[in-house]
Amino acid sequence: MTEEPHPYERLTPDLVMDCVESVGFQCDARNIALNSYENRVYQIGLEDDEPLIGKFYRPGRWSDEQILEEHRFTRELEEQEIPVVPPLKLPNDNTLAQYKGFRFALYARKGGRSPELDDMQTLPILGRFIGRIHAVGSSSSFQHRPTLTVAAFGHDSRNFLLENDFIPEELIIPYETLTTQLLHRVEEMFEQFSFLDLIRLHGDCHMGNVLWRDQIPHFVDFDDARNGLAIQDLWMLLSGERDMQTLQIRKILEGYSDFCDFDPIELNLIEPLRTLRIMHHSGWLAKRWTDPAFPRAFPWFNSQRYWSDHILELREQMAVLYEPALSMY
Repeated sequence: MTEEPHPYERLTPDLVMDCVESVGFQCDARNIALNSYENRVYQIGLEDDEPLIGKFYRPGRWSDEQILEEHRFTRELEEQEIPVVPPLKLPNDNTLAQYKGFRFALYARKGGRSPELDDMQTLPILGRFIGRIHAVGSSSSFQHRPTLTVAAFGHDSRNFLLENDFIPEELIIPYETLTTQLLHRVEEMFEQFSFLDLIRLHGDCHMGNVLWRDQIPHFVDFDDARNGLAIQDLWMLLSGERDMQTLQIRKILEGYSDFCDFDPIELNLIEPLRTLRIMHHSGWLAKRWTDPAFPRAFPWFNSQRYWSDHILELREQMAVLYEPALSMY
């Protein structure tokens, strides 16, 4: 039986330009695919104007309401003069357009580089702007977008891998046993701190989603925005050994606290959140494996070596989950 082509295989350069022209822009045939896998993102040249960035949403991932809620959040941030890149308003004041089965949004092109996290002067600046984002994010909750939970990032990822035969047979029992123990420990820790407030987050605040320009971070790609704990947008800025991470979090919170209160108890959930991200990443790759772009971009995934290393990484996380949390004092 012939497999159905993936929806993105229909998204040819000509169709990309047709989509953009359907909302009133005139393309000049320059079309550059940018580094994105969850969605498809292109730099699209325009006649007599600066190029735009076009983001074509993965079919079936988000509802229109969820996409528009993300758009409203970024525009709310922009209204507070926070350096984000919101979608452009299209005809009829819409920010989400549809054409021939694809939903898309257009953005102004912004340049920049990744922040230098080993520069201790950079960290308070990053913290300050994330604090401003969170001050806005804490004013209300997402109604359509999901919440970061152990079930969604941990159990769902684990179940998908096991139910779809991704784990090699000889590693199934070690994987099942280890992830059962891991998720039990992570759930214990989340339940212990269940009183903490959830806010609207960027959700995927790694340095690939921050453009550093003129000593200011510009935050892009709110595609993973959701409700969650403030620490989710902070812990991915940390690296190195424990002493270095302790210094880094103190520097980040030095700036963050200028604009938003932070409960240091949230530091206890850095490693549980890291564990969930590791599990979720493997599940994400597996769920996207029928998209031809993924085997090309991640050829090392789903090999015997990959799963052996993944289990080893999870074992290391199990040990870390019982270590004392970082301290800001």
